[in-house]
Amino acid sequence: MKKRKTLLYRIPLKIVGYLLSLALIVVVVCNLIIVFSSYQSHFDDITDIEPHKTAIVLGTSRFLKSGNPNPYFHYRISAAAELYHAGKVQYLILSGDNRAQNYNEPEQMRREIIRYGVPDSVLYLDYAGLRTLDSMVRSREVFGQDSIIVVSQKFHNQRAIFLARTKNINAIGYNATDLDKRQGIRTHVREVFARVLVFVDLIMRKQPRHLGEKVIIGEGQERYKRSDSK
Repeated sequence: MKKRKTLLYRIPLKIVGYLLSLALIVVVVCNLIIVFSSYQSHFDDITDIEPHKTAIVLGTSRFLKSGNPNPYFHYRISAAAELYHAGKVQYLILSGDNRAQNYNEPEQMRREIIRYGVPDSVLYLDYAGLRTLDSMVRSREVFGQDSIIVVSQKFHNQRAIFLARTKNINAIGYNATDLDKRQGIRTHVREVFARVLVFVDLIMRKQPRHLGEKVIIGEGQERYKRSDSK
């Protein structure tokens, strides 16, 4: 009887082991697909970037929960300004989260990038870039861009480029400076699982939370018009 109970105990452990192994395989495969599908489509050297009409800067909070400046934010803004001043883009879409009245990533990005000498007249604010998926789909469906430069850190650009191409957007990435592995470990761990979620979203045919009226890049009077159906 005791031997039978031991056997019954081992069976669930085996099942748990198989499930964990399967989950690990799924995570690894999802990450490898995104890495290899975006291979040679994101660049560290600005001279390797072909000129485009528009770049999209993916948003993040200006400050960390500790109250300290968020280096990811500042590195992305710096990279976007470099693109503009190098003549690689004519316009910039600043795409981020503005779900709450007191939290406005696009406006924070606008104020900061102006300090880098980028004119306000070339900036377009996307207030409904709640997720990377939303930002990429909206760059085409709202802002009319089917070829675009994505500005973020390398790990983020890889995912954004993959998403863009599943939506028939020809995207390349300009890699902003990243943090070293020790400083950015939590962000990189989250990114591993965010890449799995990409495939869940594709299977579920996930759509952006907001679309709204179209904005024509190049028409200055439309730059700050809300198009998030709020």
